[in-house]
Amino acid sequence: MSVLDIRVLGDPILREETTPVSEITDEIRTLAKHMFETMYLAKGIGLAAPQVGRTEQLAVVDVDENPLVIINPEVVFTEGKAKAEEGCLSIPDVYGDVERPAKVRVRATGLDGKEFEIEADELLARCLQHEIDHLHGKLFIDYLSVLKRRSALAKWGKEKDKYPAFIRKLDTDPARSHEHPDEEL
Repeated sequence: MSVLDIRVLGDPILREETTPVSEITDEIRTLAKHMFETMYLAKGIGLAAPQVGRTEQLAVVDVDENPLVIINPEVVFTEGKAKAEEGCLSIPDVYGDVERPAKVRVRATGLDGKEFEIEADELLARCLQHEIDHLHGKLFIDYLSVLKRRSALAKWGKEKDKYPAFIRKLDTDPARSHEHPDEEL
């Protein structure tokens, strides 16, 4: 198992625009595999490359045991609105209600190098949008009202000292893990 360190709020890479992937290489395939392993250990349902210190336009998601790698993804259609609580592996223990489109169609490239489209609603739609935002330097707290963002950042202010150099190291021994039991994006 290769578990990657997760970058947390304060690391500049989380606010940077990522670079499109021009070729699906063994390195990209290995990165995706390691990202899945990291996401599962952290009890998440989505993880984007910047969250593990990488600048490629690549994210992994797994909602309802349906693992998906999205490379160079873009939202090509949205419909409706839905509000739900979100969390983030890069901002542990901080949550907020975020309004997003209820349904989306995403176009992306898979690990096989072929372009595909996926239509999603509910949690999968939310997860895809959350991870695609990461690829453009946007975090879920950016959607919160000024007051709710201030509250979330105050809570983060009490948590951030647990993560020296903005790095979240995961405990690979599940018997010692103290991660939040709920799923985070």
